[in-house]
Amino acid sequence: MEPAATTEQTQHARRPARDRIFEAAKELFYQHGIRAVGVESIAEHAGTTKMSLYRNFESKDELVAECLRDHQAEFLNWWDAVVEPHAGDPRAQLLALIDAFVVESCGSTSHGCPLANAIVELNDDDHPGRRVIIEHKNEMRRRLRQMCKEMGARNADEFGDALMMLLEGSYVCQLTFHHEDWPISSLARTVRTLIEHHAPAG
Repeated sequence: MEPAATTEQTQHARRPARDRIFEAAKELFYQHGIRAVGVESIAEHAGTTKMSLYRNFESKDELVAECLRDHQAEFLNWWDAVVEPHAGDPRAQLLALIDAFVVESCGSTSHGCPLANAIVELNDDDHPGRRVIIEHKNEMRRRLRQMCKEMGARNADEFGDALMMLLEGSYVCQLTFHHEDWPISSLARTVRTLIEHHAPAG
C-alpha cells in the first residue's frame, strides 16, 4: 500500500501549477511577510520553477495582489455568514460580528489581518496590492457605518469609525501581547459600552 504522505505528494504534484503557486505564495506571505519571501521560495514550496511562476503571474506584485484579493473575499464572506442569521437586527449583527471577531483573532494560528500586515510593507501607492487593501478597508468602514446608521446610533459615522479603529487596533495588540494578556479580551465589553452610549436600547 502506498504511504499516505507519498499519495498526498502525488496528488499535490498533479494539481495545476498555478494553483500550487498561488496557495504557496498566500501561505508564505502571511506567515513570513511579503518582502521576506522571494519568488524562488514560492516556486520551491509549490514544487515548480520560477519560469512556471512567471508564466502564470505577470509579476510578484500581481501575485501579491491576487493573494490579497483572496484574503479580502474570505473575510467578507466570513462577515456575511456571521451577520446573516441576524438580518434585520443591526444591533445583534454588530454584537455577533464582534464576538466572532474575538474568537477568530484569538486563535493560536492567527497572525493578524493579512491585509493590515501587508499595508505596512507596500509603500508604493501604485502597487496593485496596496489598492486592494485600501478598497478592502474602505468597504469595512462603509459596512460598519451602515450598521450604525441602521441601528439608529447618534453620530453613526463617528461611531462606525471608532469601531473600525478598535478592530484594526485589536489586530496589532494580538501580535504584540502574550496570549494570556491580550487586550482584545475586553473588545466585546468595550463595544457594548459604546453601543449603549451611541444607541441606547429604548
